[in-house]
Amino acid sequence: MALSLNEIKIRAQQFVLNWKDKAATAREEADAQTFENEFFAIFGVPRNKIAVFEHKVKLLDGSNGYIDLFWKSYILIEMKSPGKDRKKAFEQAKAYANALQNADMPKGILICDFVHFDYYHLEKNAELTSFTIDELAEYIELFLFLAGYKDVEYKKQDAVNIEAAEKMGELHDTLKEIGYTGHQLELYLVRLLFCLFADDTGIFEHDHFIKYILQRTNLDGSDLAMHIQKIFEVLNTPKEKRLRTLDEQLARFPYINGGLFKELLPTADFNCAMREKLIECCALDWSGISPAIFGAMFQSVMKPEERHALGAHYTSETNILKLIHPLFLDSLWTEFDKYKQYTSEARVTNLNALHDKIAHLTFLDPACGCGNFLVIAYRELRLLELAIIEELKSTDQQLLDVGEYIKVNVNQFYGIELEEFPAQIAQTALWLMDHQMNRLVGSRFGQYFARIPLVNSASIVQGNALALDWETIVPKHNLSYILGNPPFLGARVMEKEQSAELAMLFSGVKNAGNLDYVTGWYKKVAEYIQGTQIECAFVSTNSICQGQQVPILWPNLFARGVHINFAHQTFKWSNEARGNAAVYCIIVGFSLQNRTEKQLFLYDDIKGEPKAQTVKRINAYLADAQNVFIDSRSSVLDTQTNPMVFGSMPNDGGNLIIEENEYAAFLQQEPEAKRYIRPFLGAEEFINNKKRYCLWLLNAEPQHLKKCPLIVARIQKVREHRGGSSREATRKLAQTPSLFGEIRQPESGHYLLVPSTSSERRKYIPIGFMNSSDISSNANLLVPNATLYEFGVLTSQIHMAWMRTVCGRLKSDYRYSAQIVYNNFPWPDVSEEQKAAIMQKAQAVLDARSQFPDSSLADLYDPNTMPPVLTKAHAALDSAVDKLYRKTAFPDDAARVAFLFELYGKKTEGLTSRAKKQRRG
Repeated sequence: MALSLNEIKIRAQQFVLNWKDKAATAREEADAQTFENEFFAIFGVPRNKIAVFEHKVKLLDGSNGYIDLFWKSYILIEMKSPGKDRKKAFEQAKAYANALQNADMPKGILICDFVHFDYYHLEKNAELTSFTIDELAEYIELFLFLAGYKDVEYKKQDAVNIEAAEKMGELHDTLKEIGYTGHQLELYLVRLLFCLFADDTGIFEHDHFIKYILQRTNLDGSDLAMHIQKIFEVLNTPKEKRLRTLDEQLARFPYINGGLFKELLPTADFNCAMREKLIECCALDWSGISPAIFGAMFQSVMKPEERHALGAHYTSETNILKLIHPLFLDSLWTEFDKYKQYTSEARVTNLNALHDKIAHLTFLDPACGCGNFLVIAYRELRLLELAIIEELKSTDQQLLDVGEYIKVNVNQFYGIELEEFPAQIAQTALWLMDHQMNRLVGSRFGQYFARIPLVNSASIVQGNALALDWETIVPKHNLSYILGNPPFLGARVMEKEQSAELAMLFSGVKNAGNLDYVTGWYKKVAEYIQGTQIECAFVSTNSICQGQQVPILWPNLFARGVHINFAHQTFKWSNEARGNAAVYCIIVGFSLQNRTEKQLFLYDDIKGEPKAQTVKRINAYLADAQNVFIDSRSSVLDTQTNPMVFGSMPNDGGNLIIEENEYAAFLQQEPEAKRYIRPFLGAEEFINNKKRYCLWLLNAEPQHLKKCPLIVARIQKVREHRGGSSREATRKLAQTPSLFGEIRQPESGHYLLVPSTSSERRKYIPIGFMNSSDISSNANLLVPNATLYEFGVLTSQIHMAWMRTVCGRLKSDYRYSAQIVYNNFPWPDVSEEQKAAIMQKAQAVLDARSQFPDSSLADLYDPNTMPPVLTKAHAALDSAVDKLYRKTAFPDDAARVAFLFELYGKKTEGLTSRAKKQRRG
């Protein structure tokens, strides 16, 4: 299991501390091998098992050379004493590298004189990165490949797409204002889009569309619609069937076919302003517009009220590439790179076979929207095809007709979309991408190549994917891949019809009403792919692999033979559009085939870039761990542990709450009320040291309350609030209006408070002890009578790792729950002596906090402002709690989680066995 990036950086810092003082006086002969061994230890790999010292190579001149340290295909290191010529050392190392076989060629060469590091990226034309030993931790990501990480690069969107989308949105609005709406408006815009693109990409003569409008239509726009209508008619008519008297400028428009211009639409009247908007659209250079932006463009166009969040509803190209690379692209390119190295006859045979293979791959997006996934997948397949053709055909060989070599086509792609307009866009976008790729092929071989008129098209079916029989769209034995991003709708926000669809799909599955809408696609796919080798991958909200949904959904899928083969853990949904959507996603790749090597993409920062790890297993929580299910549990797994409960819920319409700005005036008017006012803590107040109060009237004497008319008035408002509720249970509470709706406050002593929601930025959820006189709201969870031992374990890194893996989330924030996180947590078996040691270190954490009385817990646990003394106290506590579970240290959170899952499996298996014995008895 690869070390986490944080652990590697910590080890790098320790390496620097060990060597910085002696580096300047180190000697190559005496110290190099020790230095190199310790350098490899930073990455958790044993040097003696993977790299050799003094590796002998036969140089090109016939002499022998000896590489100081060599790890095949990874790194070549040459060590020198301080002050030696490092450039000369690089020339020597380069000679060694040139003498190696291609398969052994390392990713880079490191020249080091103990003080200076020069790293030459051989995969980037020997690009040089230099730094000193003091800067090693800052540059450590250069060497993450030594720990098993893979670089994952994704292209970014071009911002010019956004301007194009906004211009089309304005044109949409003006047409809609005059009453040109619905299906006719949608199709009209699709046709205009095609014309704009065709004008800049060689489908039409360059700028022929805009020139026609400028030269032939009136400035007031009065005849513009008539001319556009005629252009549409011409585009739908083969040249041999056009009238011989057709206007010459119109005759120069090509025949398009494909059905795009077939339907006769009503004429859309224009005015001067509308004509100007169309001209503004024409003025943009549409040749660089990515068809992958069409999802954002046209969903924005159709929903003007959401245009402020342009791009919020489509998956960015970056995230699509995160999915399709591990799904199919990486393996295809690996094949290509392998076959390139073969001898001439085998090379040609295998490259041709690969070409035929990709020409027969088929793809289905069962929630395709505007076709973004299909468009990008098609583009990447065409780029691979182009590389194959270039490899097969030498640059000096003239191709008579490049079109004869193109086999990949849009008819390999299928989609299902609920709405008509996005379905049309998806089909059109694939045509446009096809033309862009044809232009690229033509430019590479010095030929013009276009598939006009259109003959083949993608099969985009309009309909409800959860209700359709997918076999009628594409027989499953003809399909290779299923991919996409089904709708992001939570269980509590679905329409009745959508809930009914899920209920039908998950008939008989307990608690299926808690599943998100996207799970319907997982269930549908699991049924569809039976008996096939189809590989699948979806972008989904992270909720389906966290919290309560996991034990509902995934046992059902695994029972059908589904295996998770790659996954991206939680990351922020991102694109380059304005108004990014705040959605946190995962990617799950799965099939009935269990890959022996799986890829797990980890995020140290969910807004950052992923690091790839190769693992043998991925469970339903997207962890490299045993496949267990953390179901909702009403009582604690460890019966020796104190139970956790919610705080008290007012259910009062705000009438029992006194805000900080009300407090002084309230007491001034009613001093007698002071005995009934208590501090009131929600998660926000607890974490941020905010003041809030409540009326706590439990056991209050009536004769005292009568002396407090302000309190009595508030009680009356509570009665009215509850009495007017639509819930019977709330109406019953109107009989006791002076009390909180639900009371769980400890009557004496102290309790441990855990906020239900906490920021993902924090390494630790801030928890703490409170007195029973401090009233906690139901925004918190409480452990009455907790000791320092419970506090120590719950605030430890191993418990935080468990929480982050199994808890639910609110956006990216952690949602701590008693039933999922706390009650299922596998506590260690400990002695009283071990408990005492933990309590001592837990007290040290509290003591460190107390040194900063004016700082809130938010301040203390902000990763940028956390005091070193508190960091040190937590580190000591973390280490002590880790040792309760096993003697050897955990290298990172992934190892902690894997261990806890196995321990959970053993503990729950024991409970199940005892329950069976009791039933038999």
